Amino acid sequence: MAFFFNYQETTSEKAGLPPGTAVYVGEERTGPIKVTLTDYDRDNYTSLAELDEDNLKHLATTSSCTWLNIDGIHDVELIKKVGDIFNLHSLTVEDILNTRQRAKVEIYDNYIYFVARLPEFDEENKQVTLEQVSFILTDHVLLTFQEKESNAFNEVRKRIATGKGRIRKMCVDYLTYALLDSVVDNFFVVLENMGEELEELEEELLENPQPSTLHRIHLMKREMILLRKAVWPLREMIGTIQRDEVTFLGQEISFYLRDLYDHTVQVMETVETFRDIISGMLDIYLSSVSHRTNEVMKVLTIFAAIFIPLTFIAGLYGMNFNTAKSPFNMPELNWAYGYPFALGLMATVTIGMVIFFKRNKWF
Repeated sequence: MAFFFNYQETTSEKAGLPPGTAVYVGEERTGPIKVTLTDYDRDNYTSLAELDEDNLKHLATTSSCTWLNIDGIHDVELIKKVGDIFNLHSLTVEDILNTRQRAKVEIYDNYIYFVARLPEFDEENKQVTLEQVSFILTDHVLLTFQEKESNAFNEVRKRIATGKGRIRKMCVDYLTYALLDSVVDNFFVVLENMGEELEELEEELLENPQPSTLHRIHLMKREMILLRKAVWPLREMIGTIQRDEVTFLGQEISFYLRDLYDHTVQVMETVETFRDIISGMLDIYLSSVSHRTNEVMKVLTIFAAIFIPLTFIAGLYGMNFNTAKSPFNMPELNWAYGYPFALGLMATVTIGMVIFFKRNKWF
């Protein structure tokens, strides 16, 4: 049972191209892109799943609170068209298409650009994936770009549809906070599942560590490093938004961002704690293997120590020198009780050595 991060794809296809070139960089995907429009205010709510270019142009001039979500960014022409409609900088379009961005914030004259890494845990395959989510925030429109369709923002959609909480009473700046809060909450969900895996791994480590156990420890250590690389810049990004006066975020949102920043700190502390636990588990595994090896060598050494004098006795009586005129003739060679005497001597030596070992608590 192991986790897996599909994260280490290369970006060599962009080598040599000028800055701002729109090239999709990420996992190869096929199929249609899903575009969802959510328009709302305190009293009204509309959700559309089929949009054409005229609808998108209308969004750029509307004054209502609008959330446009695009699931799938592998259609470069569509993303470029959205960028043209909303007057996005070419570098922003390039960053949206490059799914290997770290969490960051960039402030332009007519919008703010956020990037976050969204973790998800696959219960069936026991895998963790990191997905890039891009946010474009204007005065009244929020654009979000996801690599694929997911359920990460379903709770936010339900809150908008049902009108629960503050989300319908406020505009897209609060919606941005709500979506970022969902991203951070997903870190807690993933860490909770990984915590359960750590407990199972710890039990296996103490009861019966195997080479596969070491492999799982190394995998989880690698995954914790990647999670840390995802949440650390996210904390910096939220801290930057919180400290700086951002035009498109209301003053009231700063209080919520402060709470969100605290949550990212908790995620960081949990990740660091898990990293320490995994490092300790690695030491425990090596100690357990070393202890087991020492126990085996101890048993083998005891057997060898017992058989050394027995081998000496057997070798001594196996020389069979019988020269009648020699003063060094072995008298036991022709003795009727020589054989049982040799066996008895061996048994006496064995029993004596066992008693000696037990008194010294060697086994």
